[in-house]
Amino acid sequence: MSTDNLQAVALVCTLKPSPAESSSLLIADQVLTALAADGVDGTTLRIADFDVRPGITTDEGDGDQWPQIRARIVEADIVVLATPTWLGHLSSVAQRVLERLDAELSETDAEGRPAMLGKIGIAAIVGNEDGAHKIAADTFQALDDIGFTIPAQGCTYWNGEAMGGVDFKDLPDTPDAVRETTRTMARNAVHLARLLRTQNYPAYR
Repeated sequence: MSTDNLQAVALVCTLKPSPAESSSLLIADQVLTALAADGVDGTTLRIADFDVRPGITTDEGDGDQWPQIRARIVEADIVVLATPTWLGHLSSVAQRVLERLDAELSETDAEGRPAMLGKIGIAAIVGNEDGAHKIAADTFQALDDIGFTIPAQGCTYWNGEAMGGVDFKDLPDTPDAVRETTRTMARNAVHLARLLRTQNYPAYR
């Protein structure tokens, strides 16, 4: 199977809807730029701009806009979860995304595999407080349960100074360490996506 035209979608889980500035959006855009350098087409979905209902199915009805988001996830080879840090945890928006993705455990492909099997999951985390490693651990455990594959060094993040008030979007320039980490994550994600595109996990039946 061709590995051309790999697709990525960044699920930006800021609490702020458009057009407010967002550090999560900024780092997500940087991840998509890094993926584009390896030939991956990417799009951004700002979850707060959608009416995503609480629930455990792929469509909760009554105006639920999750099916629009899910359609983009289904099309993607690489899914980026970008979240701010709130009280040391991922945002409530990101938590809802993971809860809605849990429904994919009941969805299967023609070979009986969970619907998300063969997709790559990576994380981008920002915050002017500590918590990025804890958020990555929780996010990766959830994505793994759902069927995503996590590449080596599959997270990029920035934490501000303890007790500080500077956000990632306020920095005059992205720190070299963050830029290089983002580039490494993207390179590893694309490598793994190409491998799984050509040879997915074994059929379940």
